[in-house]
Amino acid sequence: MDLLQELEPVVAANLDRHLGLAKEWHPHDYVPWSQGRDFAFLGGEDWRPEDSPLDPVAQTAMVVNLLTEDNLPSYHREIATRFGRDAAWGQWVGRWTAEEGRHGIAMRDYLVVTRGVDPVALERARMDQMTNGYESGDKTPLQTIAYVSFQELATRVSHRNTGRATGCPLAEQLLARISTDENLHMVFYRNLMAAAFDLAPDDAMEAVRDEVVGFAMPGAGMTDFARKSVAIAKAGIYDLRLHHDEVIMPVLRHWKVFERTDLGPAGEQAREELTDFLGKLDVRAARFVERRDAARVDA
Repeated sequence: MDLLQELEPVVAANLDRHLGLAKEWHPHDYVPWSQGRDFAFLGGEDWRPEDSPLDPVAQTAMVVNLLTEDNLPSYHREIATRFGRDAAWGQWVGRWTAEEGRHGIAMRDYLVVTRGVDPVALERARMDQMTNGYESGDKTPLQTIAYVSFQELATRVSHRNTGRATGCPLAEQLLARISTDENLHMVFYRNLMAAAFDLAPDDAMEAVRDEVVGFAMPGAGMTDFARKSVAIAKAGIYDLRLHHDEVIMPVLRHWKVFERTDLGPAGEQAREELTDFLGKLDVRAARFVERRDAARVDA
């Protein structure tokens, strides 16, 4: 709690920065409403697989991304519990939640209007996902800041690459817009963690180690997530190589994790364990890419 209080001026400054950079946008502007038509309940036709204009793997990725966004009430609870609802922290929690809410609205409207996915299956999956909710466990506030610094960037990469893979210019435009939001959120949390490193370097390093080593996407608990993740990785939308190169390492470099000279014994040990893990992750990523490339040649 002392650290949260010390960080509050940083939160306030970065909230002002965020509000100065964030651009207002409206979900309805990104949905091709003229493509919509009634379903059988209102006298039209229900969804058929051939209705979807999306690449099948990109379709899977969009559903995974949307179901992840659907758990926003749980995420709000998690960060409000960790950071509080007062002063700058509370203002940020509310603003972040409102901005994230647009993502699910826009994606669902796009998918239903364009018949990109089976809306019945999508609604059933939403019910399951939100009923199960999301629990981050017993993360400390500092671990939470470290986690969301990586997670927001991971979400940005996933949305961006999903848009490119859809084969639909409208979907790509929408997901690029959402990715911009996610990047601003990442910068906010990344800046807080940078300040935490200056205030409590050992605690910060231990939190970063914990969250890198134990990282899992917030949608990991959804039904059939493992199989869907493999398909997404094989398509190059989000895989270990991207996770290492475009998510973990850029954030660590920003914090100058490997250059810091202000660590005590606990921080040094955490950095050594982090370095060891990253080396193994890099090897796993390289092997995955080699196997994927070989499979594409044989196909």
